[in-house]
Amino acid sequence: MRFGVIDVGTNAARLLIGEIHNQSTHKIYYTRIPLRLGDDVYSNGLISDQKTSDFIDTIHAFKLICRSFHVDKIKAVATSAMRDAKNAAEIVRQIHEKTSIHLEVISGAEEANLILEAFETLEFDRSIPFVVIDVGGGSTEISVFENGKRTASRSFELGTLRLLNHKESDEIWKDLAYWIEENIPSQQEIKAFGTGGNIGKAHKILDLKSAEPAPLISLQLIHEKLKILSLEERMKQFPLKSDRVDVIVPALEIYVFIMKLINCTEIFVPKIGLADGIIHSLETNLSN
Repeated sequence: MRFGVIDVGTNAARLLIGEIHNQSTHKIYYTRIPLRLGDDVYSNGLISDQKTSDFIDTIHAFKLICRSFHVDKIKAVATSAMRDAKNAAEIVRQIHEKTSIHLEVISGAEEANLILEAFETLEFDRSIPFVVIDVGGGSTEISVFENGKRTASRSFELGTLRLLNHKESDEIWKDLAYWIEENIPSQQEIKAFGTGGNIGKAHKILDLKSAEPAPLISLQLIHEKLKILSLEERMKQFPLKSDRVDVIVPALEIYVFIMKLINCTEIFVPKIGLADGIIHSLETNLSN
């Protein structure tokens, strides 16, 4: 059975097509379109008519791609930007009317849960405490595990486009630090995983092997180098596309901030995310 998962984030919309066969998932196709809904939402609280038109065209294009791959079921979700957009309900209505795709705006908690679904596909020692950090355009999700069981989880309104537009609250960094202090003992050895396109790109810039963790000191160096460069200079000196060149700097700022607080000197970067988690949840529901 083939599933098409549409993940509409604050920075980009993604389509992942996967096929479930013999209780395992095989990725068939992936694409990403930089919609940048957050640019509108964090400027005036609304998604503009032009951006809405682009949004609908994107969903329609994804639907056609799914049709060409003979997808059996499409699941579409939207996250932080749509949670904050005042006209989200109207856009959901228009998308359904013009494409017949039902777009579900999920909560931060639901987003974190679905990202964690993807971790069921990874093999690693779950007896060691670990933390999963996902930095997106509008929010950051953190989940803490001990003995393989989740002990704490929270979604923070802290993301790359939110920072670029100066829409984070004054207390958010203190709130994040306090939550980490309360839920992650600093003296305890803990393994960190990072998900999201920006940490994936940083991992690629460092030219690391897939299973090799990114050292904190290396991420700090990249962050320091990037933030003093203009957007044009960043693109010349690093393999960055135009829709990634600005957001990677605040993303690294968030990852570095969290890693320092949890005394973690390295972070593993599995190439999985929300869409992978949704595929896995659909597979689980199918097998049940």
